[in-house]
Amino acid sequence: MYGAIALVVASGLVVATPQPSKADINIFDLIFNGIQYIQLSNLNDEQEVDLGRQTDQALQRQGVRIYNSNPAVVNYVDEIGQRLATTSARSNIPYTFQVVADDSVNAFATSGGFVYIHTGLIREADTEAELAGVIAHEIGHIAGRHAINRMRDIALTNGIVGALGVSQDDLVNIGVQLALFLPNSRGAEYHADELGFENMGLAGYDQQGLITFMSKLAEGGSPPEFFSTHPDPNNRVNNLQTMYQESRQPGATDGNNPEVYRSQISGV
Repeated sequence: MYGAIALVVASGLVVATPQPSKADINIFDLIFNGIQYIQLSNLNDEQEVDLGRQTDQALQRQGVRIYNSNPAVVNYVDEIGQRLATTSARSNIPYTFQVVADDSVNAFATSGGFVYIHTGLIREADTEAELAGVIAHEIGHIAGRHAINRMRDIALTNGIVGALGVSQDDLVNIGVQLALFLPNSRGAEYHADELGFENMGLAGYDQQGLITFMSKLAEGGSPPEFFSTHPDPNNRVNNLQTMYQESRQPGATDGNNPEVYRSQISGV
């Protein structure tokens, strides 16, 4: 059963096409003249994961180099990520953790459970708990649906939302821009810190690891990329220290041995 009629311009002609009612809409089935449309307001988990997969492919076409030189290190990062994903506030979607061959100290997440950790950041961390803190923070962005919310805001601002929604190609392009060039909002960073801190404790990692890593970066002479795109490092450290004093998870002490960590990431 179809609802209202939508007017779509194609090849210079105005064509009346039946528009599905809300009950009939399957977001990735909205196709007109070979263009796939997405309605972000109704996006479900499966569709978000597919959007993340499309964004991942576009990122690699843009030159993001996935690191595969040392499978043991790649598996180690994935094991940490999957452990945190299981206890995250959004554990019902699959997560993909990838190492990026890049010496800069950086990490980022896109939609649908895709997390990227630069080799430079892996080397900068001193313990597994510090690396787990960064990964937990990026999972926090996914749990908070920060990328999806920003996609919707940017699409509305740029006036590319039509009767059928937003084209998948436009959303993938926005996703690439968010991942590579556009920093998260201050509110999103604080939210991801809070979710990541809580998740670390639930997974058994020493929550101090996130604090020590951020403190080390904040004290550096010039902030690395991870902080240049993530504002207010000192305020964020202070907020995390307050959370640690007030709500740290008892018994969460894993990941503090630097020798074990160095042996796990040797060769990166």
